[in-house]
Amino acid sequence: ALPVDQLRQVLSQSLSPDVTTRQNAERALLASQTSPGHALTVLRLISSNDAADGPVRQSAAVHFKNMVKKGWAPDPDDADAKKFLVPTSDRDMIKNNLVELMCTVPPQIQAQCSESISLIASHDFPQKWDNLLPDLISRFGNPNWAVVNGVLLTANSLFKRFRYVQRSDALYADILYVLQRIQEPLTQLFTTITQQLDGYANNIQELTARLEALRSINRIFYSLNYQDLPEYFEDHMKEWMMGFAKLLEYKNPILVDEDEELTPGPIDNVQVSVVQNLNLYGNKDEEPFLPYLPQFTTLVWNLLMTVTPHTKHDALATISIRFLSSLIGKMMHRKLFEGEGTLREIFGRIVIPNLTIREIDQERFEDDPAEFILSDMESSDTESRRKCTQELLRAMCRQFEQETTTICSEHVNQMLGQFAADKSKWEMKDVAIHLMLGIAIRAESAQFGVSQLNEGVNVMDFFSTHVYTELQETDMNVRPMLKATSIKFVSIFRNQFSKEQFGGLLPLLIAHLGSPHVVVHTYAASAIEKMLTSKVDGPNNTKVAKVGGADLKPFLGNLFTALFAIVDNLDLNENEYAMKCIMRSLNVAKDDLLDVVSIVLEKLTSALGVVAKNPKNPQYNHFLFESIAVLIRAVCSKDSAHTSAFEHFLFPPFQTILQMDVVEFTPYVFQLLAQILEFRPEGAGLGDGYTSLFPPLLTPTLWERKSNVPALSRLIVAYLGKGAKDLVPHLMGMLGVFQKLVSSKANELFAFDLLRAIVMYMPQEAFMPRMKDIFQILLMKLQHGKTPKFVGLVTHFFALFVGKFGSQGYLDQLNQIQPGLGLLLLGQVWIPRLQSSSPTRLEAKTQVVGLTKLLCDTPALLADTNGHQIWSQILACAVKIVISPDSHLTGVSAEDNDNDAEIGYDASFSLLHFAKRPAVDPFPEVQDAGASLAKSMQTICASHPGVFAPLIQQGLSVDPKLSAGFETLCQKSGVYLA
Repeated sequence: ALPVDQLRQVLSQSLSPDVTTRQNAERALLASQTSPGHALTVLRLISSNDAADGPVRQSAAVHFKNMVKKGWAPDPDDADAKKFLVPTSDRDMIKNNLVELMCTVPPQIQAQCSESISLIASHDFPQKWDNLLPDLISRFGNPNWAVVNGVLLTANSLFKRFRYVQRSDALYADILYVLQRIQEPLTQLFTTITQQLDGYANNIQELTARLEALRSINRIFYSLNYQDLPEYFEDHMKEWMMGFAKLLEYKNPILVDEDEELTPGPIDNVQVSVVQNLNLYGNKDEEPFLPYLPQFTTLVWNLLMTVTPHTKHDALATISIRFLSSLIGKMMHRKLFEGEGTLREIFGRIVIPNLTIREIDQERFEDDPAEFILSDMESSDTESRRKCTQELLRAMCRQFEQETTTICSEHVNQMLGQFAADKSKWEMKDVAIHLMLGIAIRAESAQFGVSQLNEGVNVMDFFSTHVYTELQETDMNVRPMLKATSIKFVSIFRNQFSKEQFGGLLPLLIAHLGSPHVVVHTYAASAIEKMLTSKVDGPNNTKVAKVGGADLKPFLGNLFTALFAIVDNLDLNENEYAMKCIMRSLNVAKDDLLDVVSIVLEKLTSALGVVAKNPKNPQYNHFLFESIAVLIRAVCSKDSAHTSAFEHFLFPPFQTILQMDVVEFTPYVFQLLAQILEFRPEGAGLGDGYTSLFPPLLTPTLWERKSNVPALSRLIVAYLGKGAKDLVPHLMGMLGVFQKLVSSKANELFAFDLLRAIVMYMPQEAFMPRMKDIFQILLMKLQHGKTPKFVGLVTHFFALFVGKFGSQGYLDQLNQIQPGLGLLLLGQVWIPRLQSSSPTRLEAKTQVVGLTKLLCDTPALLADTNGHQIWSQILACAVKIVISPDSHLTGVSAEDNDNDAEIGYDASFSLLHFAKRPAVDPFPEVQDAGASLAKSMQTICASHPGVFAPLIQQGLSVDPKLSAGFETLCQKSGVYLA
């Protein structure tokens, strides 16, 4: 480990503006961080009180946090991560001193220490760190509020893991462990601080510290109550509810900055945390909470009357509206709200004010469109006042549909009248449309749109009279916010429009792609994309696309011109909605792309060149690569000769990406290279480009990056499928990759993809001499790392091997490792796996083919009663697969509907939906595996009279379904067993 003075110097250099100095320092830190004692030296430096060390201490705290993040519990399958392992010898010392250190350092450093505690605790707490919680609780009474708030923040981050997770015995054991230690001291602290507030009415510093503590206490309360109402809190409900009520009524002008519009104040933050707890209890319908509901309904209502339209009150407004929604939508709380006067008051004082466009919304629309879209678009997760208010309207409709519809319609007509009289009052019309969006929908989903309407509202009539006119306005600078709302209306009600109406809407939406306003052209792109996935009922209970390729064809030119004008405009941020619309349009128009393929490909590769320099928006990048994949699939599936044009176009940018090592893009490039290769004409070989690219693909460092492995293994499999003979010199390199992958649980699936491809495509004489080594590797893993998943993979491989090279080949390979091993594995591994879980689709077919060969070609099974039993069990397994409808034996692969697929970026590995590897049947010569099994049984019964009939009976007698199913199979196959 580096001595403390040297470490101080290196950390100081890591802050240097000079790149070389900084990089050298970072390398030195990296090299020393696994040395015993290094972490403790870092902690000593963090605890130094020398004022001159301020930036270095901060840097040391960040360095320590990063060490813990990467090295406390590294992924066992990530070779890179193991290099950062925090030495075991330092761990207890770190845990014994970290809380004390956090309590003595300045706030910025305290935040880093708190995060480090949370990171360690996420792995070690409570089992391996049982003094952590007592250590934190013992500081609840510390006179220094920085210490109290530090430990409360840390406790809050520890317990967040109790939220949003599935219930389990282990989770409940951890919650119980925490409750037994913290519930009483937390309640006492909460009660004490709420009582203290009045005593410090004029002391901003003391009040702010206490309100900050109360906010953390409330968030801890939320985590501890999230799964179930604990008994202690039920018994002490009164203390908590009295405290919550006091905080909701608490006012103190010295804590309110009237000039601040953006950042919530300390009172706002604590009130948000209180309403979050009320919302939690309200949604759970906890009986002990019901007596307090009328009081809290009034308090939250009063709170909503005082919030300003400013951004600083958005969180308080949205959670308060959400609380009222959760109550008003339930029959059990109907009495709290019934009466026309109450409903009218909700409209006048909550609904209309919170649906009305604010100045800040207009500023965001112009200056920060991404933020506006995030809060306003119907499928985004971000909460906004308008979204919560529309939820409130839907909740009102659930209990008071007729009254709500009547009151709402009055407001809508009044506002539309105001707009008709004075077109500058466009905000009125905007509210009217949002009111309709609030009351018209009974059921919808983000992916599939509205499925059920409020019968008291004529949506199509409203659209024709009030929305359509806005879309017909050709001047894109006239009422742009209202245009965006009108497009949103079309997008939300896409299921309600007929195919003919779509035809009329498409040109209008395409025109809006040309709007200079980012929100408008983004909403237009999103609406078109959603329209292209809209479905109608088809024959035989199927769903078919409302807009097909022929319907889209007349608009293709204008559509692509407008979409690429957005993509090409470098003054705009990368627009993921425009790129998703390009992807979807290409997929719908797949039969009509030959005329535009070169220009579209040129545009896409140009966009790729721009983002490769600095990848910023992962969703945009994903849809860009999906668009290229759609293009390849659409064009090359019709004529494989087009692959050469794609190679010519795409190899240069792909090589640039690989040379620059653009980490985010290499998995995409490997998938597209595999896709083009798979489409290459049969017999065309690999070609020069692919041949020269192959050797670097076996470089070990490429395979160490987790995100590369699925795509790289897919690419190697594609190579084997097209040019296995040319790759014989590289067999040892591929087997080295196989051995590395199979040793990791995360990658064993890809190891077997590679192994199956080697066996399917490589010349037998090339790999057979290596099979003994391969089987030994598999047996080692079966012995030491056996999991159901691995057993499934290895038995799938066994079936393929038997199907290809016969049962004797399988037995010979295993018996040369250990006599009798082949039958032993059959009885103890292979058959039990098939008895416990059935394979499906191609693997099911492979198993039946392999098992059939075992049944017909294995004299060793007839040698004794043990062999007879194994033979009978093999037959039972094969018949079980054949007769099970879940096997989908005739369906080679699961069909994905391209329109229904949720396509998008995934941080671990982004599979390109449109570049998926087509399923390859290893036994195309076997048309019907079930019939083949039946006919094989007929053949061996005929050639060995009286030998197999009793074995068949023995195998199928274990389950009446098997014997009945086998009989039906024989009849269908025209087979009679003597």
